[in-house]
Amino acid sequence: MKDFTNKTVVITGAGSGIGRALAEEFAKLGANLALNDIETDALNETIKLLPSNTKIFTQTFDVSNADAMFNFAKECKNHFGEIDIVINNAGVSSGKLSVEAIDLALFKWVMDINFWGVVYGSKAFLPYLKTRSEASIVNISSIFGFMGIGFQAPYCSSKFAVRGFSESLAVELHNTSIHVMCVHPAGVKTNIANKSRGGNEADKQEFNKLLIADPNEIALKIIKGIKRKNQRLRVGKGATVVDWLNRFKPFHIANFIQQKALKYREKQLAKK
Repeated sequence: MKDFTNKTVVITGAGSGIGRALAEEFAKLGANLALNDIETDALNETIKLLPSNTKIFTQTFDVSNADAMFNFAKECKNHFGEIDIVINNAGVSSGKLSVEAIDLALFKWVMDINFWGVVYGSKAFLPYLKTRSEASIVNISSIFGFMGIGFQAPYCSSKFAVRGFSESLAVELHNTSIHVMCVHPAGVKTNIANKSRGGNEADKQEFNKLLIADPNEIALKIIKGIKRKNQRLRVGKGATVVDWLNRFKPFHIANFIQQKALKYREKQLAKK
């Protein structure tokens, strides 16, 4: 897909971070936008950033609600007539907690949004995407869909699951008009740490220091990946290197990357 003019792009979690950046960049390209977020105020802030002539349809709901997602798909189809691209972006974190300490309800909350939200979004829109001569499903995983790190078991588990689901779906749809891409961002400036339900404020601030990549730069790379029909896309500083190194030193690379990221962040702050 090379031209996004009047194409309809569905984006979940569009109230901030990568979702908001994707909405901004697709709007510049003349796309119609079907946007979701769980927070109405955040979604409205995104809308304010878009060109006034952008055709927009929005619904506020939790992507872990299957009925709400399938209704959203139906309403998007009714509103725009056709659906061309679906980006399952909404995601959350549990905060810094050990497997021993974490409440199972919190673990389930992360899996329901990060994994089941992707499954629901993909299944709900598939019938409409199949009618198009060219379409894309884009699922946002993480660099932690390649590597497990301590005290983030729910998040890592969910992102590994997104990767597995996306790769299976890509194989199933290989000879169809639907392109499937799984995106693995590293260190992107988002609100995911601030909105986590577990851990403490100090842990959130520490994690925020690792988030240095510009969401709009990431969004542009995702759009380029759609154009090129990439199936796996690593974005953000060091994402590709981390993926490869983790294949050889899976139990050592996480700590090394964390220390490198902190030093890089300190250098960036010193330049300001």
